[in-house]
Amino acid sequence: MARKIKTNDPDILNLAKLVDGPKSILYLKEDLIAYDCDGFTIHKHLPKAVVFPKNTEEVAKIVNYCASHDLPFLARGAGTGLSGGAIPINGEVIISMVRMKRLISVDLENRRAVVEPGYVNLKLTNMIADKGYYYAPDPSSQSCCTIGGNVAENAGGAHCLKYGVTTNHILGLEVVLPNGDIIDINCEGIADVPGYDLLGLLTGSEGTLGIVTKITVRILKNPEAKQTVLAYFDEVSDGSYAVSDIVSAGIVPAALEMMDKTAIEGVEAAAFPVGHPRDIAALLLIEVDGISAGIDEQINQILDICKRRHVREVKVAENEQERARWWANRKTGFGAMGAISADYLVQDGVIPRSKLPEVLERINQISEQFGLRIANIFHAGDGNLHPLVLFDARIPGETEKALEAGSACLKACADVGGSITGEHGVGIEKMEEMRFVFNEEELAAQTRIREVFNTDNLLNGGKLFPSPGRCVEVKKNMKEVASAKQA
Repeated sequence: MARKIKTNDPDILNLAKLVDGPKSILYLKEDLIAYDCDGFTIHKHLPKAVVFPKNTEEVAKIVNYCASHDLPFLARGAGTGLSGGAIPINGEVIISMVRMKRLISVDLENRRAVVEPGYVNLKLTNMIADKGYYYAPDPSSQSCCTIGGNVAENAGGAHCLKYGVTTNHILGLEVVLPNGDIIDINCEGIADVPGYDLLGLLTGSEGTLGIVTKITVRILKNPEAKQTVLAYFDEVSDGSYAVSDIVSAGIVPAALEMMDKTAIEGVEAAAFPVGHPRDIAALLLIEVDGISAGIDEQINQILDICKRRHVREVKVAENEQERARWWANRKTGFGAMGAISADYLVQDGVIPRSKLPEVLERINQISEQFGLRIANIFHAGDGNLHPLVLFDARIPGETEKALEAGSACLKACADVGGSITGEHGVGIEKMEEMRFVFNEEELAAQTRIREVFNTDNLLNGGKLFPSPGRCVEVKKNMKEVASAKQA
């Protein structure tokens, strides 16, 4: 039996006509609840509707309708974002990209592929692995996050130390602008394209400048060899200094990850335990790759550095199966916190590597100050920290304390010359914290850039940049949600 529209709302009726009718739109409350937040679950808001276009033309028609009828709207991928960038705080029409999930083409000769925004990150590597190629950006959610969402947030991952984040692998974009116009920015791998860097501007703009509908990405040849090291330390500071020593020695690992004791407790209690000692203070997971001739020498240097930094135990993966188990354990890091805490808040700060011991000690002080455990899982090689604030929303006041503790962690990063985000974006979570790294003139200049593209601020409005009214409103709504949970 064909599904029928059960509302007289003219916007719902008209939007349904722009796609494949009732089967391509959600508007009932019981259906919309699944879209009231992304991975930042502290704040929730229902959208007006969720529309599922199947191609660029339908996206453009939806955008044009929303723009001409003053309806706020935003694009959404898999909803794995961690900063609230896909939360419809203005009751937006959500344009879901999940049906636009084709791998359009693969060009091995020129090392590029073209995908639609709903194409899942890891699926691209899986599709080209048998040909000896892979896609480098590897966020922890790569098994379910979409490449379109990665472009919006400029996602990184464990291997971004050597290979860079999403923006380093984008060669072209097809974009629907906030007025419904379609533009094609295609650089085809040209090193120095004349004019402004529109690819760089749009990548990481958090869905506030346009909606990406087609992506040309760079694909890489698999390295000839790779080896992975696991090192256990009795002091966090020893592990931190080992990180700086490795990079200072001229070694550029493909990945250099760190977890502290609380994080290790979580990953060992979750889906992929590997037997990490529970009494160690920190571990490093280090991977080097490249031509076979130089790998063993780099591994020996890394082993020597770890030993000089009082490592308790250090070992090299004996085979691909052991390496895969170590990485599966690390990749579950965020979700694993659910095994040891009712709720957790993921943060995403960046610091100079040399400041690791100082900032980790400050985070420990913040944990004691607020009476909340903080687990640290992070990309140590490029100083991208992920303090996870553990709390229980059922306890009155703990949600607010978690938010304050998370903000304090970001302030600690900014105070040493770092930043408030390395790969998760600002969204609504860190808008006020933008003031930690930008003054009012700098924020105003960035806002003016947004207004060039998004004149009426209908596309994902109220995100990324602080404004007095909006910040107060969002923080107030967060507290209302927290109070409702506790009730």
